[in-house]
Amino acid sequence: MAVSAHPYAEVVIDLPLPQPLTYRIGDSDALAEPGRCCVVGVGRRQSMGLCVARSAMAGVGEERLRPVRRWLDEVAPLGNDWLEFTRFAADYYQHPWGQVAVAALPPFLRALPGPRWAAAVARLRTAAPEAAAQAPAPVLPPLNDEQRAAAEAVMATAGFAPFLLHGVTGSGKTEVYLAAIEHLLAADPRAQALLLVPEIGLTPQLQSRLRARFPGEPIACLHSGLADAERSAAWLAAHEGRARIVLGTRLAVFASLPRLRLIVVDEEHDPSYKAGDGVRYSARDLAVKRAQMLGIPVVLGSATPALESWAQAMRGRYRLLRLPRRATEAAQPQVEMIDLGQHKPTSGLTEPLRTAIAETVARGEQALVFINRRGYAPVVACEACGWLSACPRCAVYAAYHKSDGALHCHHCGWHSRVPRACPTCGNQNLQAVGQGTQRIEEALAGALPGARILRIDRDSTRRRGAADAALAAVHEGATDVLVGTQMIAKGHDFQRVTLVGIVNADAQLVSHDFRAPERLFSTIVQVAGRAGRSGLPSRLLVQTRFPEHPLFAALRRFDYEGFARSQLAERQAAGMPPYRPQALLTAQARTLQAALDFLAHARALGRALDVEATLYDPVPMPLERLAGVFRAQMLAEAPRRSALQGFLRAWLARLREAEPPRGPRVRWQIEVDPLEI
Repeated sequence: MAVSAHPYAEVVIDLPLPQPLTYRIGDSDALAEPGRCCVVGVGRRQSMGLCVARSAMAGVGEERLRPVRRWLDEVAPLGNDWLEFTRFAADYYQHPWGQVAVAALPPFLRALPGPRWAAAVARLRTAAPEAAAQAPAPVLPPLNDEQRAAAEAVMATAGFAPFLLHGVTGSGKTEVYLAAIEHLLAADPRAQALLLVPEIGLTPQLQSRLRARFPGEPIACLHSGLADAERSAAWLAAHEGRARIVLGTRLAVFASLPRLRLIVVDEEHDPSYKAGDGVRYSARDLAVKRAQMLGIPVVLGSATPALESWAQAMRGRYRLLRLPRRATEAAQPQVEMIDLGQHKPTSGLTEPLRTAIAETVARGEQALVFINRRGYAPVVACEACGWLSACPRCAVYAAYHKSDGALHCHHCGWHSRVPRACPTCGNQNLQAVGQGTQRIEEALAGALPGARILRIDRDSTRRRGAADAALAAVHEGATDVLVGTQMIAKGHDFQRVTLVGIVNADAQLVSHDFRAPERLFSTIVQVAGRAGRSGLPSRLLVQTRFPEHPLFAALRRFDYEGFARSQLAERQAAGMPPYRPQALLTAQARTLQAALDFLAHARALGRALDVEATLYDPVPMPLERLAGVFRAQMLAEAPRRSALQGFLRAWLARLREAEPPRGPRVRWQIEVDPLEI
């Protein structure tokens, strides 16, 4: 293509602009092509940009257009399939293309290049992920019949095929993934595979398994916990095809993989796959879309699939693969409910749970106690006047952390020393109410003198490498009792754990969120799956005030399919997702009224459109105030996804163009397919 035929470049940048910006291309700019990174002038400053197209028409007079300042030839251009994928993500989640595509680039491609940029890129290439040393072939566990059938189904696939791999905890889903990846790499010497996990904490042990299984293969790891240089080097290795296996968290769904031939999403049900700020995308959903656009298989694996994924499998849109038994033939834990109406807990632990833990430790086995609440106690209270330790910036209580004698807000980070006396009445007898991981740890230390008790939560693992060291202590048998939060709930292969105790399970049973039962069932099943993996008899004890609840009845049988069937029937009857798509408009302001007024203004604009959609009344968010800012929300629904997308495009265009209501400044955000309402 001659430069003169298409002398203009369409460039996107990481700013909220509805369309790409147009720049002139010089006659000597042979590097100008879609997918190439560049430096452009925007207003009075320079910015990194990405060329997404060449055009023959400028739309405005050429004299008003600036030239592209610099084309970056040190990095090969991104492929057309990657550009189309990021464009789809931007359109679907209702964000400007540049805020998806440019934001998805590694740190070194988002920063303006300095005079030594080329040398820095060369160093990144030398710092690329190293392959594990060649070794006596790895000893592979034999696949059972169900594992083999699942792996062969994926291996035999040509073209797009979404699989839902439903396997009980310990059923060997990872071995199915690895077998499929091994077949792919052997069949195509240039092929690449992408393996997604929901949390950073799951990457080290999976990376170790990959390195042992594929000695000699460079494995790139991509997640936000890496240093910029390390993450950039891994991205570059994937982009240039040198890394044939990429392991990462949700951001890795946007990795440039020019020869991508298989995508695996492990623990696909996990809400961590949904971004919580910026472009609120679902990496799981985008993984399926990327596979569809490339015409390749995608495997979604879980012991408790998301109900959206299960519904797709029941409709025949996903191919369901089942692993109904543990790979080691070990039995599932025996499930028992401890009725809190009969057994009053002391410091969060009932006598039956204490006794079971003591017996487990005496046998030389390990126990795991799960409570999804860190700190010592969720609130400090004054019994005299009712004062509670509220965060001054958020509509929540500040938790008491005994380790530093301070109150901490787990939402905004505010902290302060515990007052010597009640700020309201002066009473000096303040009480720590409720339990967190620190209090459970203390209670266990008192009940089990000499036992080695380890706590794993965000507070105990803040230092780099602390989480890996703690988990290694569990695997090595240097721990008798493990106390932790969601960090220990899934993915870990603890061979000596034979008892799991669940503390404070009832909080989600009374939640306003219609997804709370699904999350509670999933969490308990995942935590229970840490027990009995070596074949030893195991138990799951759940402390609850509602032992006869239908959710616990399904849990006793580990009957995910029955539970899912019941939940989906309720959602279909109520017109809830996945049967009715939703979007959530949120507003933030210095006063709640300003946020509500903005949403009322937005609702009026939306209702003026002649489209098939429903807009509900604006309401405060469940966490109404966060870090001094008030928040409100408004739900939009439509009978079909296409109808919702059409409405959102028209509605948001009007909202961006219309004069906002007078009053304090309001920030707003749209979220498609929200997980929390």
